Amino acid sequence: MEIKIKDTEGLAAAAQQFIEAMGERKVFAFYGKMGAGKTTFIKAICEALGVEDVVTSPTFAIVNEYMTFQPSLGGATDSTEFPLKGVSGSIFHFDFYRIKNLREAYDIGTEEYFCSGCPCFIEWPELIEELLPEDTVKVNIEVREDGSRTIQMD
Repeated sequence: MEIKIKDTEGLAAAAQQFIEAMGERKVFAFYGKMGAGKTTFIKAICEALGVEDVVTSPTFAIVNEYMTFQPSLGGATDSTEFPLKGVSGSIFHFDFYRIKNLREAYDIGTEEYFCSGCPCFIEWPELIEELLPEDTVKVNIEVREDGSRTIQMD
């Protein structure tokens, strides 16, 4: 699936498209150069999922946990009501940019997060590739010459 974002005004609609395409999948690895908009797009996704906390890059903490506040959470029976069924309320946002080795990822319990059944959004996944579950969805963000973004979800 490909999503095009012309400018920041298109972020909310792009995030909604992304959520609708997530299905039952839970682990998403975001690839893109520095400044491509990984954090910005993850923030838009979290907001669309009902996160009321301030969503920031977990560069120094490595992982941030956000809580969703969807009124239909857990009771949604119609995908138009809440398109991401099975969310327990937590969303995990990782940034492995500053990680020095895989041991650090093991030490924070990365595998437990990935197996939690909660959505996991990962920035700089190339630094921990061997820890990613087989069913991880790769999300590539590319910046175009005109400043727009193309998001490819495999």
